[in-house]
Amino acid sequence: MNHRPLRSVRRDTAAAPFIVIWEATRACPLACRHCRAEARPDRDPAELTTDEATDLMRQITAFGRPSPLFIITGGDPFSRPDLYELIARARALGLPPAVSPSATPALTPENLTRLYRAGTSVISLSLDGATAAAHDEFRGFGGVFGRTLQAWQAARDTGLKVQINTTVTRTNLLDLPDIARLVREYGALTWSAFLLIPTGRGRALNSLTAAETEDVLNFVYDIGRTVPVKTTEAHHFRRVALQRHILAARGADHERILGLGPLYRDLRRRAEEHGLIGADRTRRPPIDVNAGRGLVFVSHTGEVSPSGFLPLPAGNVRDRPLTAIYRDSEVFTSLRDPARLGGRCGACEFAAVCGGSRSRAFAVTGDALAEEPWCGYAPGSFPYAEDLAALL
Repeated sequence: MNHRPLRSVRRDTAAAPFIVIWEATRACPLACRHCRAEARPDRDPAELTTDEATDLMRQITAFGRPSPLFIITGGDPFSRPDLYELIARARALGLPPAVSPSATPALTPENLTRLYRAGTSVISLSLDGATAAAHDEFRGFGGVFGRTLQAWQAARDTGLKVQINTTVTRTNLLDLPDIARLVREYGALTWSAFLLIPTGRGRALNSLTAAETEDVLNFVYDIGRTVPVKTTEAHHFRRVALQRHILAARGADHERILGLGPLYRDLRRRAEEHGLIGADRTRRPPIDVNAGRGLVFVSHTGEVSPSGFLPLPAGNVRDRPLTAIYRDSEVFTSLRDPARLGGRCGACEFAAVCGGSRSRAFAVTGDALAEEPWCGYAPGSFPYAEDLAALL
């Protein structure tokens, strides 16, 4: 076992988050099929003003050093004319923000250069299909795929690092190896596989089964020495990383022991055809962060929740400091207590490092502490309990 299978946050996540995500606006001209925010064309007059947003940034710095990662998302952040000023103010406060723009006509090389000069070093772009037909149909407009690839190259030419996000649904499952191939060819800081949360417009999309999810997560693990991968709302990827780490050290057959299915074999075969298996780069260990436990979301109107996909209001930064909301509200403290998890998650030996997607549990059952609906693992069934205990 020559590498760490997991990364831990180097702070007490009960006292300070690792990541703060601010939804700067819900305005966006696209109509993406999965949109959590159900974005609209026009800005909401109740959005945080420039000065209120600056006060939010000061509240974030009150968590202390090292400062949380700060991400500006939307809607489309370019819909705010004060975006560059906000980035400069964040930078001056010691919060160099990452920005998550939409592939709208505003995503130009000139605007990307302005982002970089204002103080942004990382952006994220979405790629949900390996072809224009697949991606543009998902995004609701033609030309988005081409604009995304052009912006991807322009961003890298400017000096920006790029994360690529892919929403995984049943409609693009077999596209995943081809998307990963594009990530390798164009180059990216990370490729994030986001397991759909059925909220917002995403309620209308086809969900994966628990077995399909296991197949996808093991495929993502397989390509981790060729493509720098991570997952979003797939917290059981941390379980998979531990399992695969132990099985590899023992020389055991992971496909048989983990009961992987035909989808896994198909994804693995196509990954091999693309040369995505077997490189010797250092694997990027998944980090132990979950909704309310290292992650906090602030809406365009200042409402605070554990995640953008978990709409449980805990307070508003206009009325109460973000530090107090994150540390003391019942919504957050309950999510940080693994003893309160229900169902299989509550009985699982991986609960402390996984915990399942609280957002998906809430979206499917209405209970944020219920078991993860897209997890196929039976607690206690992994055969090498002593090896696991040593790692945990």
